[in-house]
Amino acid sequence: MSEMPLLQQLVDALRCLPGVGPKSAQRMAFHILERDREGGLRLARLLEQAVERIGHCSRCRTLTECEVCRLCANSQRDPGQLCVVENPTDVIVIDQATSFGGLYFVLGGRLSPLDGVGPAELGLDDLRERLRVDQVRELILATTTTVEGEATAHYIGELAMGLGIQVTRIAHGVPLGGELEYVDSGTLAHAFAGRRRLMENNP
Repeated sequence: MSEMPLLQQLVDALRCLPGVGPKSAQRMAFHILERDREGGLRLARLLEQAVERIGHCSRCRTLTECEVCRLCANSQRDPGQLCVVENPTDVIVIDQATSFGGLYFVLGGRLSPLDGVGPAELGLDDLRERLRVDQVRELILATTTTVEGEATAHYIGELAMGLGIQVTRIAHGVPLGGELEYVDSGTLAHAFAGRRRLMENNP
């Protein structure tokens, strides 16, 4: 039996990327080989370096080349506010889109007992210790609104409240500029449940 051709091995390797199926992987492979071999070599070098050098921050668990990431090392950020997110990409999105000046804790997933993901896999012992030692005033839960995301938020919220820490949850609902007729029922239900007073009544 002959060994699989190198081209097919390249196509199969590209399929490890999320959202990349057989056709997309084949297109990428042919593009690199026919039009941008130099770019392919640079990609290969950087990919190897990234896999070898990039690890997790010892404090917030996001991706970084250093022992402590640049956000955790920034003395201008407020350690009293801690935002819990599921993935490192969430840190980037929130930091770019908001004026949040606190710190983060990255779970690396959601509680999912059927998939073998429990509190230990999400580093919740580390989170508990950080809440206890860092004098966190407010824990902001920014997990997804999936069933697993809500269960994870509830579990962490109970943990934090047990330590006497204020717990808040980011609002979920109708997107800015969205029309109600196009909003799904789950999103609309969250929007109603999370409604707030528009203005205080005059005395």
